[in-house]
Amino acid sequence: TFWHRERGIETRTEIAVSRDDPVELRRVVVTNICQQRRALSATSYAEIVLSPPATDSAHPAFSKLFVQTQIDAALQTILATRRPSTPADPTPWLFHTVLVSGSAAGILTFETDRMRFIGRGRDADDPQALDSGAALSGTTGPVLDAVAAIHVPFVLEAGASITLDWLTGVATTREACVALARKVRDARATEQMLEQAGAFDLSSLRCGIS
Repeated sequence: TFWHRERGIETRTEIAVSRDDPVELRRVVVTNICQQRRALSATSYAEIVLSPPATDSAHPAFSKLFVQTQIDAALQTILATRRPSTPADPTPWLFHTVLVSGSAAGILTFETDRMRFIGRGRDADDPQALDSGAALSGTTGPVLDAVAAIHVPFVLEAGASITLDWLTGVATTREACVALARKVRDARATEQMLEQAGAFDLSSLRCGIS
């Protein structure tokens, strides 16, 4: 769990991995601790690889050419897969989505093209997508360099909070990936994930040190 406070805004971030499924949860609770109404936004960002680290490190530019993205509007979820470069290669699928609760949020927008998000001559520390807080472009398909980014605008009254559950998971087929995204897009599922992570018994692990 990470806490941060700046300019009258407090954030608490909890990170957990599901005990039962290949899913990561990053819960961010944003609270307005000042005495005035604040218009804010939150944007996720992840670079999609879907290949073994050694493969990506050896030929990163070539490796990125095989990732293809989609946006499932009904699920408000980004989907991505890696097209096989040889008949023997697997075709993994990834999803990235967000659940919003507490204060009402505006219209969610999405981006899967790194160049459109970062901008020419910029980097991930200073992307053009955050310059004006404008909507993301919604670009999908066989983009040159795939990312998963979701932009959530919201307004917090004095003392109000909003909870953003960013969820990322993987599966072996599109159908299984969509089913997994649908399963975890449920407040009960995210609460259970955090409860199980907090109750995990480390004493059950056996470690060997040499």
